Amino acid sequence: MKTELKTYNPYNGNLLETYRRDSEATLKDKLNVADQRFTSWKHVEITERVALLQNLADELYKQKNSLSQLMTEEMGKPILESEAEIEKCIYLIDFYIKNSEQFLQDDLIDTDAHESFISYDPLGCILAIMPWNYPFWQVFRFAIPTLTAGNVALLKHASNVTGCALAIEKLFQDAGFPKGCFQTLIAHHEHIETLIDHDIVKAVSLTGSENAGRKIAERAGRNLKPSLLELGGNNACIILGDADLDEHIGTIVKARMQNSGQSCIAAKRFIVVESIYDAFIEKFTSKVQALKYGDPLDEDTTISCLARVDLAETLEEQVQQSIDLGAKVLIGHQRDGAYYPPTIITDVTPKMPVFTAETFGPVAAVIKVKTEDEAYNMASESKFGLGTMVFSSDYEAAAARISEIADGAFFINEMVKSDPRLPFGGTKISGFGRELSKEGMLAFVNIKTVYINQ
Repeated sequence: MKTELKTYNPYNGNLLETYRRDSEATLKDKLNVADQRFTSWKHVEITERVALLQNLADELYKQKNSLSQLMTEEMGKPILESEAEIEKCIYLIDFYIKNSEQFLQDDLIDTDAHESFISYDPLGCILAIMPWNYPFWQVFRFAIPTLTAGNVALLKHASNVTGCALAIEKLFQDAGFPKGCFQTLIAHHEHIETLIDHDIVKAVSLTGSENAGRKIAERAGRNLKPSLLELGGNNACIILGDADLDEHIGTIVKARMQNSGQSCIAAKRFIVVESIYDAFIEKFTSKVQALKYGDPLDEDTTISCLARVDLAETLEEQVQQSIDLGAKVLIGHQRDGAYYPPTIITDVTPKMPVFTAETFGPVAAVIKVKTEDEAYNMASESKFGLGTMVFSSDYEAAAARISEIADGAFFINEMVKSDPRLPFGGTKISGFGRELSKEGMLAFVNIKTVYINQ
């Protein structure tokens, strides 16, 4: 097992930093520190925890430029998107500053008892396993409600964003959170099962792939520990015949190409009714071709490389397999290292990888259908269940179809996105459990019934 970990800039291949992985003794020490901290942290008043949240928001604001640059250098996100990610984390914190006390207060229930209520007690040390594509947002949407509810957290981040992982730990320290509330583990993936097995770890939250989700859920289940899984997506974007393309084409392109297409909630399957198909292809292609590739640190760059070369290779293979099955490339499909250009592929059928699998990059698979009913049926033909978006001038008719789609989200005339005010999560192999909003705050608490008689 390698003791060193190196991070590289995916845009130019330059070595960024070399880190030493935590030894088993170091991991044990961090577990013990977390356990000891929990014994006092769980008793800290909610007003004090919320005050620390304000400090954390202030630190993010002060360090936004340096943190954004670090994010872009480690995983290639265009710099303006990195800055927007930090700003979204600040917005998330502000939401929980305003709402945490209400979310966690005892819920009085009228029964035969003299007094009965529901209390929300923290579980303890929660292990978070997080991905590289939104290296700050994914962590903060887990950590803020979890810590504010009285838990402590251990973060196992993706290895290629180790700098971001350590920067997040330092942010909590700079904000005044007591030692042990939030710790980053520079651990090998082989340590994860041992960590889940440990008595100090009470639950696990994973944002990652389907395969990782199956392994983590199995291990947590073997230990009878709760798990929350945010896994992959293959979101359908339904374009109905009455859609206002001039109004929404920018949103539709962003829904696929934001973060260079590396998003679980991105639009991946574009299901277009034939009456509007030609107009859609023309406007969509024109808008995609206007995206500017370049150095992600350049503010003019709107599309960048993928986070690693192997990710671009996988995407290239998925598209090529689909071409071999009869799909046609309209634009794109010429990989250069970690860069895979925005690609539009048509004549897609449900038997092709670009339809059945998650394409984690800037590939738009377009499917022509004859009717609205066929569009909704085609959208549901997926083992994933993260989100669906529908574009139509008749939003009331679209809303009447909500129950036909079993996904965790249904957006009309807007791209699927996470919002602190709304619960976020999927169905089927997109995972289970919900983050954000009140549901996210209660994800890792003991919902305790209290019954008192005189």
